[in-house]
Amino acid sequence: MTVRIAPSILTADFANLEHELGRIATADLVHVDVMDNHFVPNLTFGQRMVESLQRVSPLPLDIHLMIDDPDRWAPGYAEAGAYSVTFHAEAVADAVSLARRLRDIGARAGIAVKPGTPIEPYLELLHEFDQVLVMTVEPGFGGQSFIESTMPKLVALRAAVAATGLDIWLQVDGGITERSIAIAAEAGADTFVAGSSVFNVGEPHMQIALLRAAASAHVH
Repeated sequence: MTVRIAPSILTADFANLEHELGRIATADLVHVDVMDNHFVPNLTFGQRMVESLQRVSPLPLDIHLMIDDPDRWAPGYAEAGAYSVTFHAEAVADAVSLARRLRDIGARAGIAVKPGTPIEPYLELLHEFDQVLVMTVEPGFGGQSFIESTMPKLVALRAAVAATGLDIWLQVDGGITERSIAIAAEAGADTFVAGSSVFNVGEPHMQIALLRAAASAHVH
């Protein structure tokens, strides 16, 4: 199974984002947290920022929409050239229709669930998505601690994905360190968002290598 590392620029130096993107060029994706101060109590990037990042990023953009009304706003991010657009199950009105629209535009379609949101209602809809994101912290702020009680969702997702035979990525986001990435990989994740543990400790390329090795040793 392929391990993918997606550093979150939420903890990068916003004044030097092009330089920061260059520092994580050995990763697989750039994770961009879009927050609207409504769905979550924080305000970050919008579509214009994503368009600017798209022009200078050496890696594909993995957009995570922590916003209200993604049915209205998500397609714009796909049209801006994002590789992957993930919206929240708790905020969307029609997840299947939105996922199909994102795919039609040319982006990978992802659905995210908060730590307290059950995954079971979505297991029969997996074929509609390219990625499922299991939040391992409460969405809104970086630097939180990994919530290990979310791991049974990944176990259930991995079994369900295996049954479909489809290439559906299972992503985790929140509190990812060398220790927690091994736990998440063992549970079934293959795509890992890491912010503080990449940008705030040592050289980002070295941290990416350490995280990749830790995950690779535990993926099935």
